[in-house]
Amino acid sequence: MIPTGGQIEADELQEVRQPSRTYRLDWNMQRAAGTVDGLEAVKQAVRKILQSERYNFLIYSFDYGMETAGAAGRSPEIAKSELGRCIREALLQDDRISDVTDMQVTVNGDSALATFTVESDFGAFEGGVTVSV
Repeated sequence: MIPTGGQIEADELQEVRQPSRTYRLDWNMQRAAGTVDGLEAVKQAVRKILQSERYNFLIYSFDYGMETAGAAGRSPEIAKSELGRCIREALLQDDRISDVTDMQVTVNGDSALATFTVESDFGAFEGGVTVSV
């Protein structure tokens, strides 16, 4: 039997923040070793997001990863604009990240270097990524 008549008062509800602790990825040895939390976990997440092409991996939701196809084969001005938009859109899917600022994109031949500042709940840090355009 399903209970009826129960109510939950708004003042009884509390918002609980989920922990950001996750496995530490050892990029050199290509393995998981230990755990990270806080700012280091966000830095690791940024790196993973920017290395994952959106829609290519069934293990991730369609909100995870970065779309770089929009910048490929375009003029340098369009590539700069698209890459900046794609990075910002990809990183803001993580609820620990509040903003991506100071975006600088430099196109050199068939590659582009993007540098930016990530504002997170745990502090700010500089990030960067190089992609083919």
